[in-house]
Amino acid sequence: MVNIAKEQYNQSEIVAFLTVFMMRPVTVDELSGFRDALLELCRRIDLNEFRTIDMCGTGGDGQNTFNISTLASLVVAGAGAKVSKHGNYGVSSSCGSSNVMEYLGYQFTNDEDKLKKQLDKANICFLHAPLFHPAMKTVAPIRKELGLKTFFNMLGPMVNPSFPQYQLVGVFSLELARVYQYIYQQTEKQYAIVHALDGYDEISLTGDFKTITNLGEQVYSPADFNMNQIKASEIFGGDTVPEAAEIFKTVLNGKGTEAQNNVVIANAALALNCYYPNNSLEENIDKARQSLLNGNAAKVLTDLLEMS
Repeated sequence: MVNIAKEQYNQSEIVAFLTVFMMRPVTVDELSGFRDALLELCRRIDLNEFRTIDMCGTGGDGQNTFNISTLASLVVAGAGAKVSKHGNYGVSSSCGSSNVMEYLGYQFTNDEDKLKKQLDKANICFLHAPLFHPAMKTVAPIRKELGLKTFFNMLGPMVNPSFPQYQLVGVFSLELARVYQYIYQQTEKQYAIVHALDGYDEISLTGDFKTITNLGEQVYSPADFNMNQIKASEIFGGDTVPEAAEIFKTVLNGKGTEAQNNVVIANAALALNCYYPNNSLEENIDKARQSLLNGNAAKVLTDLLEMS
C-alpha cells in the first residue's frame, strides 16, 4: 500500500492487485495492514478536544439509496453530538456524501482551525477524504474507471484522519461485519457495526438488520424501532447528483415521506446509542426524531454552509 502511494507501480499492476481481492475475501491481517498504511500516510487532524463520532457506510452494496448516513450525521449533530464525518465522492453509487455536500455549496478544507470552528459552532465538520489521503490519488481514477467495489470501500470508514472515539459503520456483508469486529476489538473505539440482512450497508427498514457493538450482537426488526417495514423503492436515491440533492433537501427540511424520515431517524438513533450509551434506544429514537422534524438538523447544515 505504501508503494502504491509512492507511485511505484503502473496502472495495470494496481488493477491486477485490486482484482485479487474481488476474487477472494480480504483477510483481517491484510485489511488491518492496509488501514495502518493509509493512517501512517494520511494528513492527521487533531480534534481530541471534542468527543466525536463518525458515521459512514462502506458503500458497495449496489442499492443506490439516498444519502442516508450524511443526513443521519446532520440529525445526530442536531441532537447535540459532535460529528467528524469522513466522506468521498461516490464510486459504486451515483452520489456519495462528498458529491451531495459539494453540490449544496460546502467548501472542502483540511484547515484544522476551520474544521474546529465548524465542529464547535455547528456540531459537525466534513472531512473530504482526498484532502487527507494524498496516498489515494493514484488509485482514485482507477477505482472510478472500474466502478466496482474494491477493498478500498472497506477501508473508507476505518481511515478517518481525526481518529474519532465513536463510530457507526455500515457494511455490505455479514462476512465484512465480522472482519470489522475483529479489527475494532483491537482499538479503544466505541463502535456499532450494522448490516441489513437483505444486503444494505445501513439500516434500510426493508427487513431485519444485525448490529455488532462493544457489548455484543443483536438482530433487530423495524418493529423494534417502532417503525413499519418499507419497500426498497421508497428509499431510492435518484440517478444523478441533482436528483440526490433534491431528495436530501426535502428530507432535511422535514418534508420527506414517512419511509425516508424513519430510515434517517433509525440510523441516527443507532449512532446516538453508541454516543449516549446511558440513554435507552427509545430516548435516542426520540432525540433523532426531534432533531429532524424540529428543524435542528436543517439548522446544522445552514450553520455549516455559512462557515465554509
